[in-house]
Amino acid sequence: MRVETAMLPDAGSSQDRIFVTPSAVFMLDGATAFVPVPVTPEQYVDTLGGHLVETLTTQPATALSVALADAIEQTARCLKLQIGKSPSSTVAIVRQQGEIVDYLVLGDTQIVTPAGIFVDNRIADVAITERARYRDRLATGGGYDQIHRGLLRDLQAKQAEHRNRDGGYWIAEADPRAAAEAATGWFVIDSGRWAVLATDGAYRPMAHLVRDDWETIAYRSSDELKQTLACLEGWEKHTDPDGIELPRAKRHDDKAIAAVRF
Repeated sequence: MRVETAMLPDAGSSQDRIFVTPSAVFMLDGATAFVPVPVTPEQYVDTLGGHLVETLTTQPATALSVALADAIEQTARCLKLQIGKSPSSTVAIVRQQGEIVDYLVLGDTQIVTPAGIFVDNRIADVAITERARYRDRLATGGGYDQIHRGLLRDLQAKQAEHRNRDGGYWIAEADPRAAAEAATGWFVIDSGRWAVLATDGAYRPMAHLVRDDWETIAYRSSDELKQTLACLEGWEKHTDPDGIELPRAKRHDDKAIAAVRF
């Protein structure tokens, strides 16, 4: 398994994380907190990622949902987190076991393979009015001001009412039951020898700009991937700085991408 990765900004200034073990690659996208939380999203994703790395390295055949549940439980205990009052993160994992690749997706970080695109978009079905309100305001030139930040706080407060509940959406937070709600599956390597993992800060502008030829991206080097992300940020900065053409929560969302060849 060969892995090429890129992040913008780097991990020191980002809430995205990429982790690699001998048989697995996984990506976390910590949610920016517009409402108070007891620890930073960065602390959360670093701790969660560390526990996942340990399990997937020492017990590489563990079911991915079991490994994630254990990591969430250990993270909550380590950071003294309470359910419903903690940072959260998406999780996307691909793992090679012989000729089989299995995957797990929880939240809107996506995995693309020749066998299909795997992403969990259940969060898009909650707080629809609040999401439309901030996006409509951006599309009409409202910009990234105090009013915008207030609308995002309203959105997160509404989303929290539906987090990790039946009929809502599931995400890594402090409740290990969320792991059992992740989308999982597998495919045979002969049906596709690559996968691309990307956070929404990367794949959404890529799709908007029609730069999402995933098979081509899968064979790019880390330097080429970094250049791709830099081009996206350049477009956000110079062409659409106020989110009019592509309404989004932040002018520059964190971007992470990993190209995996089996």
